[in-house]
Amino acid sequence: MPESDIASISSYWDAAAPSFDEEADHGLRDPLVRAAWAERLRSWMPHSPADVLDLGCGTGSLSLLLAEQGHRPVGVDLSSLMVEQARRKLAAAGFDCTMMTGDASDPPAEAGHSFDVILVRHLLWTLPDPEGALRRWIGLLRPGGRLVLVEGRWQVPESGQTYAAGSASLPWLGGVSAERLLLALRPLAAELRTEPLTDPDLWGRPIHDERYAVIARP
Repeated sequence: MPESDIASISSYWDAAAPSFDEEADHGLRDPLVRAAWAERLRSWMPHSPADVLDLGCGTGSLSLLLAEQGHRPVGVDLSSLMVEQARRKLAAAGFDCTMMTGDASDPPAEAGHSFDVILVRHLLWTLPDPEGALRRWIGLLRPGGRLVLVEGRWQVPESGQTYAAGSASLPWLGGVSAERLLLALRPLAAELRTEPLTDPDLWGRPIHDERYAVIARP
């Protein structure tokens, strides 16, 4: 991602960091929401312990669930303030996990080069080159590994619109449909599975747009 985009986008998410966990599916403070995500993660993960790269980890809520399930998460997020919260959250629960600031679309070498699982939730819509990111992520998987994408399509923005001042236009702003995402993944994956995510417990409310997970194996 260009340096100019990194600066404007990281500033945008830094500003969102103090209130980020107030969203039910971000902070997972509601026991029902937390349990719903824990159950989904359990169904997507291999037997523990697995090495999991949590890209766009935000404040570390999913990384914490993974650690509680016996996995070894590494989190990457462009927002240093989000990463600070993630470190505190995992440390408070007694876990020593790597959470680092970096471009999740092209993870830093310090994060590692080989993973059993790459987990990405609601990140693709923020990227200027989402299909390039998919190729890079697939390349970080070990044999038998899986890419788990939690995505959706919640609005149709105007062409060329951005969400962070000064950043490039985003092809999947507002989310990406499962059909479009599968089209991008077919040349990269030998096996694809799609799972609807319409359970209100996952979001803390009923949802009326497209929400789903794709599990891709190269």
